[in-house]
Amino acid sequence: MDFQFHPAADEPGYTAEVAERTRPAFERMKSVIPENNWPYLAPYIDEVLRLKVERNAVILAHNYMTPDIFHGVADIRGDSLALAREAMDTDADVIVVCGVHFMAETAKLLNPGKTVLIPDPLAGCSLAESITGADLRELRKKYPGVPIVSYVNTSADVKAETDICCTSGNAKKVVESFNVDRVIMTPDEYLARNVAAETDVEIIAWSGKCMVHETFEAKQIKRLRRAYPDAVVLAHPECPPEVIALADYAGSTAGMADWIADNKPKQAALITECSMSANLATDHPGTEFLRSCSLCPHMQRITIDKVADCLRDMTHEVIIDPAIAARARRSVERMLEVGRG
Repeated sequence: MDFQFHPAADEPGYTAEVAERTRPAFERMKSVIPENNWPYLAPYIDEVLRLKVERNAVILAHNYMTPDIFHGVADIRGDSLALAREAMDTDADVIVVCGVHFMAETAKLLNPGKTVLIPDPLAGCSLAESITGADLRELRKKYPGVPIVSYVNTSADVKAETDICCTSGNAKKVVESFNVDRVIMTPDEYLARNVAAETDVEIIAWSGKCMVHETFEAKQIKRLRRAYPDAVVLAHPECPPEVIALADYAGSTAGMADWIADNKPKQAALITECSMSANLATDHPGTEFLRSCSLCPHMQRITIDKVADCLRDMTHEVIIDPAIAARARRSVERMLEVGRG
C-alpha cells in the first residue's frame, strides 16, 4: 500500500509533520503493520527518534521485539550474542535495551560506564528465574573441578559463579572449548540435551526450561508438515529434542535469519517466538512465514510507548552490585572470546 496521511481524531499526536518524519519507518513495516495502527505508533516512533539524538542514546533490539521497535527505532538488532558484542562498540552515553532483563544486565556488564535502561524492568525470563548463584555454588560442591557453562539467559548473580557463558548459537563451541570430558551446563535442559547430541563431551544439565519453547511438541511439527509439505521448519535449540529432530534446521535466532537469507525458501515455519517471523517477513517478502509460533509474555512487555517513556524520563536504569559485576563480566567476556558457533 502507498503511504498516505490520514489524520485520526483519537490520536491528536499524529500530525502531517509526524507522518512525514516517520514515513521511512512506515515504508519498512507496511507489510506487517496494519495501516490503521500507524496513527497510534507513529507519534511514539517520532518521539523516540528525537530523544535518541537528544540523549545520545542507542537502542538495542532483540530479534523477538515487535516490528515497530525492531524496524522503527532500533540501531542494533540481533540475538543475545550480537547485542552483547555490538553494545561494546557504541559511542552512545545511553543504551536502551529492548529485550528482557538479563539482556539489559549483560549490556551493563560490558558497558559499566554507560547508562543502561530497560523500558520495563518486569520483563523477565523463565530460564533466568530457574537458577541462582547459590545453586551454582552447590553444583561446584557436588561436581568439584567440573567447568560450569551458563546460558547467557541468566542473572548477573549466576554469571558471577560461572566459568563461561554461552548463547544458543555458540553453545557447542563453548562446551568443547575446555577440552575436557565433562561439563555442567545451566540452566536450559533442552539446550543442554541438544548440544549433548552433537558432542562427545558429557553434559550435566540443569532442569530449567524456556516457557515459550518448551510448549512446542513433535506432533505439532508433524501436523505442520502434512498441511504444508513444501515448507522448511527452523527450530530454536531451546525446543525439546524431539522437535529438533523433526526440523530442517536448528539454531539461534541469528542462525535462522542467516538461513532464510541464504536459502530464500518459499515457505518457512519458525519454531520460536512469534515476533521473529514478523521481523523476517519485513526483510524477506519473497518468503511466506507460517505463524506456528508462541508469544513470550516477557518480551511483549517491551512496547514502543515504554521505550519513549524510559528515554524521556531516564527511568528504569540497570544497576549491578560492583562486586558481582566484576566476576560476571569475565564469564561474558570469555564467551565473546570464543565467538559465534
